[in-house]
Amino acid sequence: MASWDLYVMAGMYVLAGAMHFIKPKMYMRIMPMYLPNHRLLVYLSGVAEILLGIGVCFDATRTLSTFGIILMLAAFLPVHFYMLSSEKAAAGIPKWILILRIPLQFFLMYWAYYYAYV
Repeated sequence: MASWDLYVMAGMYVLAGAMHFIKPKMYMRIMPMYLPNHRLLVYLSGVAEILLGIGVCFDATRTLSTFGIILMLAAFLPVHFYMLSSEKAAAGIPKWILILRIPLQFFLMYWAYYYAYV
């Protein structure tokens, strides 16, 4: 049986994914302008987060899901840099928080990797 913190991580991704459907405009605002069809990408990334969050809860899909989370977080890194470069995308979040979110992405990648072979 997996430890409680695995389920915390899973719940975090499921909740974050659900927020893509509850507050899609918030996510569309932070997407770099060079990406096409923001609404579709917001919904697809929400589905991905939900499925990957659920996937880490099961032995049969845990490894694939953890590597999916790592790839997803890597794909989201440009969004964090975009938020630093655009006042509109920053949505009033202080710059120091936006800067701290970048190493946080790498911590979240490590956290997922930790469960890849548990």
